[in-house]
Amino acid sequence: MLRILTVCTGNVCRSPLAALLLAESLKGTDVVVESAGLRALVGHPTTDETTRLALEHGLTSKVISAHRARLASEEILGDADLVLAMAREHRHAIVDLVPRRLRSTFTLRELARLGHEATDAELAEAAAGSGDPHERLRRVLAFVSSLRGTIDPPPSAADDDVVDPYRRPWDTYLLSTSQLVPAIADVARVIRVAAGGVSVAPPVAADIASGPQGAATSGSTEPRVGTWARTERHSWN
Repeated sequence: MLRILTVCTGNVCRSPLAALLLAESLKGTDVVVESAGLRALVGHPTTDETTRLALEHGLTSKVISAHRARLASEEILGDADLVLAMAREHRHAIVDLVPRRLRSTFTLRELARLGHEATDAELAEAAAGSGDPHERLRRVLAFVSSLRGTIDPPPSAADDDVVDPYRRPWDTYLLSTSQLVPAIADVARVIRVAAGGVSVAPPVAADIASGPQGAATSGSTEPRVGTWARTERHSWN
């Protein structure tokens, strides 16, 4: 069983919504998705705004109400096969706390951006040769990491973050979700291939109000051309 952990600050907005949507997208696979916060509001449920957004994206009130914020301890971080930080500051803090997580920690949007550049066939080839899902995921993540040197970076480093909406206006929640949802689609595809399943479009593509940094995703298995241009790809061993 693969364990995926999403991490933000308070564990009441971004990371629980990401975990719930990703878990929904990975139904039918042997993958568990959980969340935690680096400065968690321990024991708190999701904010009312996050609950509303989760419901609008097809999640049930039972699933949403079960969430309680918890601290991203060294033990919890160490147990995960993949850690998805909501922002670069979280990634840096996670790696500082658990250095062995360096190669298996990405921001959600960074992994989505890199993974979007790989076809299903390329991801499957990277994972080939092992029947162990943990090893398959490690190989896929190593391959995706290697793409950092073959594609242009985003226009702004902040494009790899999901904006924090906590205690901010509803429009900020919409912007945050418009960044998060397309990233979930690409990340779910990468994980499904690594887990040995087929890539399918996740059931979380409900229309949402988009903000200036919100990005749509096609969920295509073909390399994307446009927002982040790809340069000549180097071989991966």
